Formats: sequence, structure tokens, C-alpha cells
Amino acid sequence: MRFLITGTAGFIGFHLAKRLLDDGHFVVGFDAMTDYYDRRLKEARHAILGRSNGFRAVVARLEDMEALTRAGELAEPDVIVHLAAQAGVRYSLEHPRTYVDANLVGSFNVLELARVLQPKHLLLASTSSVYGANEEMPFRESHKADWPITLYAASKKAMEEMAHSYSHLWGIPTTCFRFFTVYGPWGRPDMALFKFVKSILAGEPIEVYGMGEMKRDFTYIDDLVEAIVRLVDNAPVKGDPVSADGVVDTLSPAAPWRVVNIAGGTPVKLMDFVTCVEQATGRTAEKIMLPIQKGDVRETFADHRLLEALTGYRPSTPVDVGVPAFVEWYRSYNGL
Repeated sequence: MRFLITGTAGFIGFHLAKRLLDDGHFVVGFDAMTDYYDRRLKEARHAILGRSNGFRAVVARLEDMEALTRAGELAEPDVIVHLAAQAGVRYSLEHPRTYVDANLVGSFNVLELARVLQPKHLLLASTSSVYGANEEMPFRESHKADWPITLYAASKKAMEEMAHSYSHLWGIPTTCFRFFTVYGPWGRPDMALFKFVKSILAGEPIEVYGMGEMKRDFTYIDDLVEAIVRLVDNAPVKGDPVSADGVVDTLSPAAPWRVVNIAGGTPVKLMDFVTCVEQATGRTAEKIMLPIQKGDVRETFADHRLLEALTGYRPSTPVDVGVPAFVEWYRSYNGL
């Protein structure tokens, strides 16, 4: 198959593109190589993808419709996977405009491209952050998600809604998947695991927010990629919902569109996660305990049943397996 993937120099996009290339597919990767974090890490990811004859890269911003159109013409995609975005809950408090540019304008451009190219399936990355102030657990895709508490979350929810309108108007089979704290090798330096490992190995203290009481439904990168690959072959069909005991399908009554959580439904307490990092590094961390940060939620917990009904798959890698894999990669990448 032929894929156009946005965000291939990013953590998740890199892993998905590599998996598809290894499976024999053709991939055009689109990425802006922004300086949100160290570009050398992004360039290293793209260099690995570039070893495959099936990979082509286009470096530009999502806001550049002309460049995005060129990428679409090069790809002639059967499937478009839109992963590129301005990420980060905390960063959105200081740089809100970048979220409007990348996540709203950029996603609109991807939708416009899909309208023209008419792929067999359009898949877009959303986030557990859209559940916002909802306190009903576990988070079910059908729960109300109208109370975002950061602009990042609001921009992602807006993308889901824009995608629904395009799916309805132009008949584009569309799946929006909501990610839950994805981690693993080649992960982002702004995320907690990367920061913890970097500081612990350097003999520096770590900052533990929410006094360590927060919980996260951590999702290992290989599990996430497996779920996405399986969802590729499950394009929504209007009027054909999934029927399974206890499963509420989010298939729209007006469009071939649905939203799906990707997570295992196994929240881990932050202090237990820190303990796992200490065990994997072989060192005890000096901890600075801090209150919860503005924009953070105390717990994420996914209902995984719709994903499992659609794909027969549920993320299941425990943190005591995933965290050591990250530490091993981090040591290797940094020559430690």
C-alpha cells in the first residue's frame, strides 16, 4: 500500500513509518523538523527511515499547503495518517499560537488534501487530553469531551470535529484515535520518562508533579503502532457499527467516522512509574515533590473495549518491560 504520514521525524510517526516500511509498504513522510526539541534526534530518526528504498521525505510545515500538496502528489496515498502536531500540555500555556497554526490550520490543510485525494482511509492522531475535566472513569470514547482544560486539548478536539464535517461532506472514511501517554525508545525529550532517565543518569534530582499521586494509562510505542496498523484495515463504513457486548461504537450516524482510544486500560501511579525507572537505571533518584501543574489531570484511564472489538488487540506491555527498553535505548543513543 501507499501511505502519506505526517510527522515522520517525530516519535510516533517514526515508529509507524518504520513498521510500514519493514512490512513492504511505500511511505512519503512529511515533517517540519521544528525546534520544539533537539532537531538532531528528529534527523536521526529520518536518517534511519531514509535507508529504505520505499521512503521519501518532504520537509515543510503543515501550514504550507503547496508543500503538502506536493507530498500528496508524490505519495498518491491509499491511506493518510496525520500524526504531525504541536504537542505538549505545558508548552501550550506559554506558546498558544503554535497550536492554532499547527493543530488547527495544519490539520485543516490535511483535510483539504484528503478531500482532493480521496484516500481509502484517513487516520488522525488525537489525545486523551480531550477528556479534560471529565472525571468519569474509565474514559469511554462516547463520554462528553466538551470541557478541555488546555488549548492543546481544545485544538485536538476541534480537529476531531473538523474531520467529522469533512467525512460527512466528502465521504472520507475517517478514524480519530486518542493516545494515552505513549513512551518507548526514540521518545520525546519533553516527556517525563526521558527527563527522569536523563536526570537520574546525570546524578541530578527529578521533579515529581502532583506529589507523585497522579496516574497515567501508559502505552508502549510498539503496542500503539500495532493498534494503528490494525486500524488501517478497519475503515469506518456509515451504517455498519461494531456490535459487541458492552461496547459502545462511536461510528457517526452521519458519516463514515469514528473515534477510538488506543491504550490498555491499566493506569499506573506516578511514584510506581518512578520506582520502575530507578530499577531500570540501577539508581535511586533524588526527588523534588511538587504540586500538580496547571493544565494537568490527575488520572487518565482508557476504556479499551472498542479498540479490541475492532482489531482483536489490546495494548498490554507493562511498564516494567517498556521502561527498561527505553533506558537501554537511551544509554545506547547517548553512548553511556
